[in-house]
Amino acid sequence: LTAAMISGLMVMGSSAASSSYTDVADTDNVEAIEVLKSVGIMVGDESGDFNPDQKVTRNEMAVVMSNLMAYNVATYANTSPFTDVPSWAAPYVAACYAEGVTAGAGNGLYNGSGNVTAAEASLMIMKALGYFQYQNDFGDDWQLATVAQGNRIDLFTDVDSGVREAMTRNDVAQLVLNALEAGTVEAETDGSITVGDITITNNVSYKFVTSGRDYATTIND
Repeated sequence: LTAAMISGLMVMGSSAASSSYTDVADTDNVEAIEVLKSVGIMVGDESGDFNPDQKVTRNEMAVVMSNLMAYNVATYANTSPFTDVPSWAAPYVAACYAEGVTAGAGNGLYNGSGNVTAAEASLMIMKALGYFQYQNDFGDDWQLATVAQGNRIDLFTDVDSGVREAMTRNDVAQLVLNALEAGTVEAETDGSITVGDITITNNVSYKFVTSGRDYATTIND
């Protein structure tokens, strides 16, 4: 998967000055849109438009994440635990749920038709990258914790959506491209203490497994 993504970046990264979509302006995140099209993560509609200003739903974000992570969604057919997910989205949502990338809204609902916020989308992406594996990571406000960690790895570069705002397809494309450049991590801890039903994990840190960015200084031979 990494090889395929990097190959796409190498092909498009330095040359994408204009879009193959007629409805994508030069002021949109053209490079991100074209790279994700080339590797099949986000594509246009049946009319050949990308619809950059259209809001992305939680169902649609599950499709993006499944494509990003190359999940075999067919194997998750009829496994969705949610009662409000349409059939076309069910295997994608089920795959993301089973892989620990997304969670429901409570009472057996996913709220898939609701717009995905920047906090929700970035949390899904960072879980896929290997972050937020422990409850300690979320602190007192999971949304602020998500944004703080995202800023540390440049996840929000050229993304204009606010933390609690609905994301456009234009911004989701850039968010995913930034994630591809950020690289994956593995969690390390100093152990944990369990008291009754509560487990406290000590000193969670994350070691980069793969990344091409300057801040990934923990990579070794």
